[in-house]
Amino acid sequence: QVQLVQSGGGLVQAGDSLRLSCTFSGRAFSPAVMGWFRQAPGKEREYVAAMKSSGTTYSAESVKGRFTISRDNAKNTIYLQMNNLKPEDTAIYYCAADPYYSGGYYIPRIYTYWGQGTQVTVNS
Repeated sequence: QVQLVQSGGGLVQAGDSLRLSCTFSGRAFSPAVMGWFRQAPGKEREYVAAMKSSGTTYSAESVKGRFTISRDNAKNTIYLQMNNLKPEDTAIYYCAADPYYSGGYYIPRIYTYWGQGTQVTVNS
């Protein structure tokens, strides 16, 4: 059984930094693509950043230059480093992963496995 367990998040001030973690487990689980998404109240789930198993990374225009996705293979963990946070970054953040990838890293429905979500609140 594959599980994604998130940690991090919290309440910060504008301009602060946070790092989210997502540790995955499951026998022989090797994700081909991993991503971070967020969902603000009353809005649809929004793509934030993604990484393919090759190490290629992608990020949404709204966070480019501020957020960085990375991974630690030895710990089966991916991270989302968030710098210079803004009030509009307030949302529940989710990590996601899938063992197969054929395109569309920014589309939530291509991901089979999801973390439990973690709240990030940025005050102005």
